[in-house]
Amino acid sequence: MRAATFLMAIVFFLAPLAGIAWIFVAGSITTVDGLFMSLILLSLSGISFLNVLWEMKDRGLLNFLHRDKVVGDKDSPARKAS
Repeated sequence: MRAATFLMAIVFFLAPLAGIAWIFVAGSITTVDGLFMSLILLSLSGISFLNVLWEMKDRGLLNFLHRDKVVGDKDSPARKAS
């Protein structure tokens, strides 16, 4: 079930980008309709991208982004202050 959600989020992230590419290819990016459609599609794509990131975080695929915690000294600044 979660794999299907993850794949749907990827599709919903990529499909609006294909729509924006089509707007550029068709040459209607300079019209008001093209500009607003591009903004709407970028918003949809951004929201779906956040969903993809959260799914990847839940699956542990983004663990390389977290830095390792450094073990503190016994004489940490908090202990020296008190």
